[in-house]
Amino acid sequence: MTAPYRIGIIGARGYVGAELLQLLECHGAIQVVLAGSRAHAGQRLCDVFPGRASTLVCEELTPLVIAERGLDALILALPNGLAAPYVAAIDQIAATTVIVDLSADYRFDARWYYGLPELTRSRADGHNRISNPGCFATAMQLALAPVKDLLTAPTQCFGVSGYSGAGSHPSDRNDPAKLHDNLLPYALIGHLHEREVSQQLGFPVEFMPHVAAYFRGITLTANLHFATAQSHHELSLRYQQAYAGEPLLRWSEQAPWVSEIAHQQHAEIGGLTVSADGRRAVVVVTLDNLLKGAATQALQNLNRALGCPELQGIR
Repeated sequence: MTAPYRIGIIGARGYVGAELLQLLECHGAIQVVLAGSRAHAGQRLCDVFPGRASTLVCEELTPLVIAERGLDALILALPNGLAAPYVAAIDQIAATTVIVDLSADYRFDARWYYGLPELTRSRADGHNRISNPGCFATAMQLALAPVKDLLTAPTQCFGVSGYSGAGSHPSDRNDPAKLHDNLLPYALIGHLHEREVSQQLGFPVEFMPHVAAYFRGITLTANLHFATAQSHHELSLRYQQAYAGEPLLRWSEQAPWVSEIAHQQHAEIGGLTVSADGRRAVVVVTLDNLLKGAATQALQNLNRALGCPELQGIR
């Protein structure tokens, strides 16, 4: 490579966009040349994010103008339902540009690579349209994938997220005053992540999400039922073997705490507990929803698509 890859981020001022910008400052092989932000158009990134070095000016551009920039890659860090115009413009004008979409807009599109690297990287080669999994969907799949062939009946997953998971647009789910001393359940049946994981694993999953009064990080407790009795040793060995050599996945015999995962790039899996008859087990996953649940995973996918080492720029 003779020059850095030129990439753009649309939604640069959002929580995930901000995390991506910070990761990419130290990447070495990628240069952010376009920061799309309607709210901060005309402002320098170093003014929007005090302490940052970049003097790149935020812009509000049409999808067509962005496509004409000839970028090596475009990251879409937008709310659900907004990606299509950018994808259509890139498809028409710059089909070789890599797109990493962090919304749910293409997670059910078979033409797109579903990028949860630790589980799907064997299917990544040759794809330049990448759909990033949801944060809870990532945690659920990490909890279930090593034992999915043993499972019977729908698996129940209870999740709690910090309020950054609700985005920055004001709502009850990101209002600290309403969340104070509270735990808010929402979308208890038919949540998008429930359908996402059920499709990816080929097994029905029942998901019950909640939001709490802290800012970042999720904890996911999976209740597993088995067709035949399993021992703690057998199940623990499955997780350890499945994730051996994965630097961003850590197995622990103790249940991980969400308070210890904030600002960390990896996911913690552990707390495995097995019933006396061996037909039921519980396992816990924690991860930072803005990092391994979004920005870190997006950078893993972007690195692979551009030919960089998967963990380049990830501390």
